[in-house]
Amino acid sequence: MQRAAIALMLLTGASAVAAEPDPALEAARAKISEMFEMIEPEDVGRSPIDGWYTIQKGSVVAYVSADARFLLQGDLIDLDSQVNLTEMSRNDARRDLMATLTDADSIVFSPAEARHEVTIFTDIDCTYCRRMHSQIDQYLEQGIAVRYLLYPRSGPNSRSWSTSEDVWCANNRNDALTAAKLDREFATQQCDASMISKHYSLGREVGLSGTPAIVLEDGTLIGGYLPPAQLGARLNQAVAHP
Repeated sequence: MQRAAIALMLLTGASAVAAEPDPALEAARAKISEMFEMIEPEDVGRSPIDGWYTIQKGSVVAYVSADARFLLQGDLIDLDSQVNLTEMSRNDARRDLMATLTDADSIVFSPAEARHEVTIFTDIDCTYCRRMHSQIDQYLEQGIAVRYLLYPRSGPNSRSWSTSEDVWCANNRNDALTAAKLDREFATQQCDASMISKHYSLGREVGLSGTPAIVLEDGTLIGGYLPPAQLGARLNQAVAHP
């Protein structure tokens, strides 16, 4: 709790300073946005280190020197507080990205009384995604609502992508997802399946390196499979010790 508070003060302080006129910052913004097409000027801001600025696009974070000559990619850790400031920024970005979704934008499996909610990027075909879904009832027993986003790792124009679209267009997406992960046939129809592209883009913004990928409510990213009891224990601990 104390470490998080210290980190929050550091980041808040950096934001407050960023509001003051800073010709060097404006120059760095102009140079970086000119060099990198995907970077907007507002993606560049103050960092906790004097003489360096933060570049953040979604959950991707990097640092650039004030003269915009040096670019550094890696984690910034406050050794006094033992807080990974970069990961905190990533968590905030992931939390905000997940907040843009509604239940209608995902495939939700929910217990009668949900104590926690996680967002899981899943691939129809990946082994551990299938293992995880085979235990969906056990996750629900832990009081965990699971919000699935479809992330075909093989990308557009692949069989997994096509199957994901079929799942999305099914009358009962929950049953269709379960059937797809068991290689069983299911009824589907033509529909607007552009949501798969949105899920895929979100996965890239979140910084996925594989599936399954679990995003907790605070934006923490867990890469890989986590058994129901372990995930439940981690979520309970997060509530008890925020």
